[in-house]
Amino acid sequence: MDILIPGYGKLDLKYLVMDYNGTLAIDGILIRGVKEALAKLSPYLSLHVLTADTFGKAKSGLEGVECTLSILAEKDQPAGKLAYIQSLGAENTVSIGNGRNDQLMLKASGLGIAVILEEGASRETVQSADIVCTSIVSALNLLLNPLRLTATLRA
Repeated sequence: MDILIPGYGKLDLKYLVMDYNGTLAIDGILIRGVKEALAKLSPYLSLHVLTADTFGKAKSGLEGVECTLSILAEKDQPAGKLAYIQSLGAENTVSIGNGRNDQLMLKASGLGIAVILEEGASRETVQSADIVCTSIVSALNLLLNPLRLTATLRA
């Protein structure tokens, strides 16, 4: 997915890395519309979900979604998420998250999107993002409608 944004630069996105709880799901339950949006994105981006799986529902919630699910150890999750996107190629990654453990991942990614849902969002993570959305479906739709990214990020 190549997107040229005047005054911002070129995005050459190949990977979408997402947090699960607070981002794709509330209390472990996938948010309505997420599965459909991810299905539309999967031909264009390799989908990855990183989570501590606090509620133990990530695998069942993502059933039928073409993605790589990685359950992270509790210890030093910010570094774990950062290392994950660096192994893919951070400059080719769009990441979406809300928690404090997502801030390094969002900051290092080619495009970082913070979402503020029922769980809220960490101040540090919001400050590390390129874009902030109040709906995960809206955030995913930015990628399905790249002119929205241009409208938000152009200088």
